[in-house]
Amino acid sequence: MRKIIQVPYFDQSIKYPTGCESVTTVMLLHFLGFEIGIDEFINEYLEKREFEKRGEVLYGPDPNHFFVGSPYDEDSYGCYAPVIIRALEHILPVSKYKVINETGNTIENLIKHYIDQDMPVIFWACINMRKPIIGPEWKLTESGETFTWISNEHCMLLVGYDEERYYFNDPYDNNGVIGYEKETVKNRYEAQHCQAIGVQIR
Repeated sequence: MRKIIQVPYFDQSIKYPTGCESVTTVMLLHFLGFEIGIDEFINEYLEKREFEKRGEVLYGPDPNHFFVGSPYDEDSYGCYAPVIIRALEHILPVSKYKVINETGNTIENLIKHYIDQDMPVIFWACINMRKPIIGPEWKLTESGETFTWISNEHCMLLVGYDEERYYFNDPYDNNGVIGYEKETVKNRYEAQHCQAIGVQIR
């Protein structure tokens, strides 16, 4: 059994070095028929915050609340599912679409409830399925708590599967539609807190 959903592809490598979440989301939006540009998405819908130094201590945003830095900056980080969900909810009409935080769900359930229903899934894993790296750390601007980033964080669009691999529209380095071995994907998904976003048509 092999299934791959055909989705418009965009590459992040030339202009959006840390823009994987934005580029992936725009791919999904184009699949749904919304012709939003990547720059438009970043500048009008993505909530972003920069770091700040307080004395010798580095403070920064919670990636659950804001994109950390700028997608145009190779030294920035990224964001987690709730930030993309809020952006999608500003774009997709609520009368027709429901945006669902699928964080914590299994990949098997994502396949059953979305891919098998011809709906791609926004999916967090690691760049080229590299091993995750613990760190760096910063103090959260809002709470002062110490936050630890899991490096090699990457967001892609899950579009299919076969017996051995899951397939993604992977915006990194013009990877295109690429398959990664299932067990490795599962491990990298878990390393990035099992984050995923689904869209349902009402």
